[in-house]
Amino acid sequence: MSDDRGQFTDFEHAVAGVLEQLGEGDLMTYGEVAAEAGYPGAARAVGSFMRTKSGFSWWRIIAANGRLVPGMEREHARRLRAEGVTVENDRVAMH
Repeated sequence: MSDDRGQFTDFEHAVAGVLEQLGEGDLMTYGEVAAEAGYPGAARAVGSFMRTKSGFSWWRIIAANGRLVPGMEREHARRLRAEGVTVENDRVAMH
């Protein structure tokens, strides 16, 4: 996990707790992570957390429309496919 956990805010601890529960092939949207962490409506803040904190399975988090991380689509798709997730046209099929 990230070295600076002792410096995490309450929000960051809550988000980290949600992310740590995700296993291989699990997916959540940024908004779902925020809501599960107790901060509904904080999807953008989850995105910021994912960009600035290391040690978390960032590839398991997708946009609500299934879009992969802009600029990292190839790596994002590779990691998801390795976990058995279907990715087509830089998107995950949302059910």
